[in-house]
Formats: sequence, structure tokens, C-alpha cells
Amino acid sequence: MSEPETRISDSGGTMQRLAGAPSPRGVDLGVLSTLRLAETERPWVQAGVGPFLPGGAVVQWRYGTRCDPMRVVRDDHRGLVAWLAPDTELLSSAPNDGVALRDRPLAERFLGARVPTVGRWRGGGILRIAPTDRPWSVWVFREEDGSLAGHYVNLELPHRRHGDETNTRDLILDLWLEPSGVLWLKDADELGAAVAVGRITPEQAIEIRALADWARAELVEGRDWPLDEDWTTWQPPASWGRPPLPDTPLVRSARLTTLPS
Repeated sequence: MSEPETRISDSGGTMQRLAGAPSPRGVDLGVLSTLRLAETERPWVQAGVGPFLPGGAVVQWRYGTRCDPMRVVRDDHRGLVAWLAPDTELLSSAPNDGVALRDRPLAERFLGARVPTVGRWRGGGILRIAPTDRPWSVWVFREEDGSLAGHYVNLELPHRRHGDETNTRDLILDLWLEPSGVLWLKDADELGAAVAVGRITPEQAIEIRALADWARAELVEGRDWPLDEDWTTWQPPASWGRPPLPDTPLVRSARLTTLPS
């Protein structure tokens, strides 16, 4: 049997082409629940329950303490659709020694202390869609000419909501769906590195890999929402500006520690 086709993505991650039928099983999301993180504890509620945010409102899309200010396209019981504009200011974190994550050896990528930083979204704007009660979101990427570059399926915890915040946690492993239908598994090597240093437990890694099979079977092969709707040509209104970061203690701290670009 030949080895699976692999390649390196534009962001530096290792990708493996997926072929054949997926083998989904029930996933124990409780094993992953300890990975949840928030800047401030809130009375969180599960996504998909009103009151919902109106179109054009600002939503703070948060991966743990990371914050991406975005504009709401649609928010209802089915899920959240939001727009991340080019050059939007983001709250993130970085190694405290100033070496970028992608410049670190894989074995060291999840080691060391991190400090909050303020950066910007580089590249074109993207549409993100978070289906209710599903451990993934779908990001619509376009080429410079506006054509579809592909769908990025970001594996993450099911979203929780409070006011203008939606909170989840990135689970490292992802899928990349080309317009041709070719599907790739992305960053399995990073997941392995996270396990090796104790950032993710072996039991959690098993469930994360099972999430990839679930998403592949239900979303990609089953053409579940949002892939059953055409979001590839949607464009933001010209009146939408870039929403600012909220003025929180962590954002203020990040502005003090961020190195000049």
C-alpha cells in the first residue's frame, strides 16, 4: 500500500491527503471540556439560544483568551456567521522569548511561557461559520481575484455565548477542503507534539482525531450546514469598518508587552 500524499501548507503545517470512506464514532466531548478557557468567567450559555446578535453587530470571537473582533452576518438557532475584516486588530499570545511559533522546532512549539500580544489579521478577510452544538467552525477563504480558495474546517470546542462574546477553544487538528473536493488533514504532527510535552493528554488526542472523522463524515461527505449553502460569494457591506478590540485588562496588558513590528 502506498504512503498517503503529504505536503506543507502555506502556514507551515503538515497536511495529509485523505481518501476512502471516513469511520466516524461517538465522540466524548467531556474528555475535552477541561481545555476550556476564558479571559473572565461568565454565566456562559450554549450557542443557538437567543437573544441573538443582529446583523452588523460586533461579536468577540474568542479562542480561550484570544479575541478576534468580527461583524455578525447572521446569528440564529442554526449557528453564527461572522466576518473577520482584513487588518483587524487581534488579541493573541506569543512566546515570551520573541521567537515566532512557526520559527520554532516542532518539538519546542508547545513549550515555554506565553505572553499576551496585540497583532493584526494578515491576508484577505474571511467568513467564519460556527454551527450550533458542533465542535468545528468553517472558514471560507478566497483568492485575490475573489474566487474560492477553499474551506478550512477548524476543529474546536462547541461555542458558548455571553452577550457579544462567543467562546471556544482551538483543538490544533484541522481539515482543508479544496474547491475540487480534495480533502486534507492538517497539523497532525503538531497534535503529536502537544501530547509529547503534556499540553494535550493522549486520551484527548484520541477524541480530537475522532472529531476529524466526525466532521469529515457529517460536514464534508454529508454536505451538512454550512456547506449546503453557498457562502462563497458573500461580500461584506462597504459601510462595515474594522471593529476594535475591547478595552479589557488583558488587552491593556498585551499592548504593554507587544514588541513593535
